[in-house]
Amino acid sequence: MTADFYKTRRLPPYVFEEVNRVKARLRAQGVDIIDFGMGNPDLPVPPHIIDKLVETAKKPRTNRYSASRGIPGLRKAMASYYDRRFGVKLNPDTQVVATLGSKEGFANLAQAITAPGDVVIAPNPSYPIHAFGFIMAGGVIRHIEAHSPEQYLSGLGRAVRHSVPPPIAMILCYPANPTAQVASLDFYKDAIAFARKHEMFVLSDMAYSEVYFDEPPPSALQVEGATDVCVEVNTLSKTYSMAGFRVGFALGNERLIAALARVKSYLDYGAYTPIQVAAAAALNGPQDCVEEMRAIYKHRRDVLVETFTKAGWPIPSPSASMFAWAPLPEAFRHLGSVEFSKRLVEQAAIAVAPGAGFGEYGDGFIRIGLVENEQRIRQAARNLKKFFGSNSAVAAE
Repeated sequence: MTADFYKTRRLPPYVFEEVNRVKARLRAQGVDIIDFGMGNPDLPVPPHIIDKLVETAKKPRTNRYSASRGIPGLRKAMASYYDRRFGVKLNPDTQVVATLGSKEGFANLAQAITAPGDVVIAPNPSYPIHAFGFIMAGGVIRHIEAHSPEQYLSGLGRAVRHSVPPPIAMILCYPANPTAQVASLDFYKDAIAFARKHEMFVLSDMAYSEVYFDEPPPSALQVEGATDVCVEVNTLSKTYSMAGFRVGFALGNERLIAALARVKSYLDYGAYTPIQVAAAAALNGPQDCVEEMRAIYKHRRDVLVETFTKAGWPIPSPSASMFAWAPLPEAFRHLGSVEFSKRLVEQAAIAVAPGAGFGEYGDGFIRIGLVENEQRIRQAARNLKKFFGSNSAVAAE
């Protein structure tokens, strides 16, 4: 009897675990780790959302099973948000389904539409669920190197020509995790047109739609006729610091939404009803809290770029997302992202995410989360400068 089951055998070792083990060992020794590794919002949930959660939780019967598709009020709020933000009109009954975060939405979309051997096109580097959700569902991933939207788009034609059977879907993720790239509306027009031509679906991840520092990023659903082929997944995790609430949504193509809803009906009863009511309050309520969130992340971005660059590690300034995506420092590139990340946490008490965890084309990079305050970022820069000073001979290894 084999040690692993079929689906777990298809999963590689969890790259981030190597760094996490070092981090856990050092913390057990009392070391104060400045942790930029996980995209885990540290800002508080806005008070009016918490108030609505508490108010609803006190009501009788709200402890009962909820609605797997999402309560009607939440689905209406999600549709209204897309109308206000993107000018996209959606039917909350047939084109919107609430999910347990965007990650669950993608994973269950994969379960809903993938047959064994189906090919799905995915960017690389990218968030792991984009590939492994489909791999666990029995699909095959056709990776395209994607350090920019243009690079990804340029690789689509070759990927389709060399894929047998033809791909059933392509994945988009902008603002991108981990690369922090932003796509234009013209990019989405080209991607939707390509999908139509080759009779495939578009699965768009827009978890960071509201974490931007320049122009608001567009949605794939803004393209005329996009709902004929596209579903977009979004979440309240980053916009309102509600990561632990596990509430997101999928919107768009009715056939895909119906398939997702049917799979979910067999797997869950939806999020706790007070959480869904609080999520509706977040989307329908005052949005000044979102402006404040953006201002805080923008300030952290600026401090990170300035102080890390002065310490000897030039950091490209991201225009969106809660991450910076930085090439490995020149003297450390021969180490690879995992070994560099381990040394950084061991010798400088700074935790980052190795780019290799996001795919083979990410190995020369590091993802840095904007999840520590200004003082901690400045302390990390001081630690970094000492680290570089004590590793001056590393290039000779």
